[in-house]
Amino acid sequence: MADYELRQIWPDEADAVAALVNRAFAVESYFKRGNRTTPDGVAAMMRDGLFLALDQGSQLVGSVFVRPMRPQGYFGMLAIDPQLQGHGLGRRLIDAAERHLAHAGCTHAEIHVVNLREELPPYYARLGYVTAGEIPFPKPDELSQPCHLIVMRKPLVGADNLEVGSRELGVDDRERE
Repeated sequence: MADYELRQIWPDEADAVAALVNRAFAVESYFKRGNRTTPDGVAAMMRDGLFLALDQGSQLVGSVFVRPMRPQGYFGMLAIDPQLQGHGLGRRLIDAAERHLAHAGCTHAEIHVVNLREELPPYYARLGYVTAGEIPFPKPDELSQPCHLIVMRKPLVGADNLEVGSRELGVDDRERE
């Protein structure tokens, strides 16, 4: 199995993150017009949270946005290079996102999945997430058919007992030099 490195993504990498996300989310083109995000959109999200990266060598192959909001935290925009999907990399990033949220003091993790992606709720349910409600799609003008987001939550069991620090996740609390 290839070696992968988990680390924090920095603002100067917004172009690479947007490109990866747009490749990974191309599967949603049947209901959403245009790209999933832009470099400016990624940079704006970084002001409210952070992106974790999964690298293979020097290549960005996965990313996830994480935002602690206490008592719960949010993660989303999980993206894996389409050529590497189905090999457990998404699960690896989900685990890292959950550990990061728990380390930040969150007791629950929350995700939002599009109802038209029927494979996603059962996937997250297998990981312990339960449906907690629905919210409108945030940009209805970008849709080619109606949809909404399913809110799913999972308790971060033992969140106050986790001994996983940011350095263990490959995330450095200091500014990048």
